[in-house]
Amino acid sequence: MSGQKQKIAICVSGGGTNLQAIIDKVNDGTIRNTEISIVISNKPDAYALERAKKAGIDAVCISPKGFENRDDFANAMVETLKKHDIDLVVLAGYLVIVPVKMIHEYRNRIINIHPSLIPAHCGMGYYGLKVHESVLATGNKVTGATVHFVDEEADHGPIILQKAVKVHENDTPEILQKRVMEEAEWNILPEAIDLIGAGKVKVIDGILFRLNHYPYRFHA
Repeated sequence: MSGQKQKIAICVSGGGTNLQAIIDKVNDGTIRNTEISIVISNKPDAYALERAKKAGIDAVCISPKGFENRDDFANAMVETLKKHDIDLVVLAGYLVIVPVKMIHEYRNRIINIHPSLIPAHCGMGYYGLKVHESVLATGNKVTGATVHFVDEEADHGPIILQKAVKVHENDTPEILQKRVMEEAEWNILPEAIDLIGAGKVKVIDGILFRLNHYPYRFHA
């Protein structure tokens, strides 16, 4: 990708705080060699769409509910990504199961941010506050966030970055969620995008390689 910026699509379902962190860090140069080409939400009233429009970024709602079946939804997503010449898809609080066709078309080019230290507190049913409720119920003293490549399983795939966050004695799920976002998510997701744009991350046979690092093998 040398000589040109990587074009990214950001998929989001809610307010878009991770989206805003990415926009800000593209604008201030923290994320290099990157252009946000489109923001996609499955919800027409998601505030993330408004954030995108305010930043001058194309924004569109593509909801599974608007199609007769998952295949039609998958085709619409892939067509939109190809129309914008997308190099990397970023799932930033996207509460939709990614269609298999989309994963196949963009193998090792879709990344996700998950608000825990995978493989803990992840998989089907673990999203939003449910993750942090699980952390507190388990009595963990440390949690965090993970950026990983997406494959056919939920919250699974080669891990790019993780960052730990302390759990405090009087935490509520809401307080813990805010700390994980501020201390981990808003930092490691932009960093992962920057690493990929710089060509410093590659996946070969399920093994993630980083420049000047030993390979990291993801275990299920």
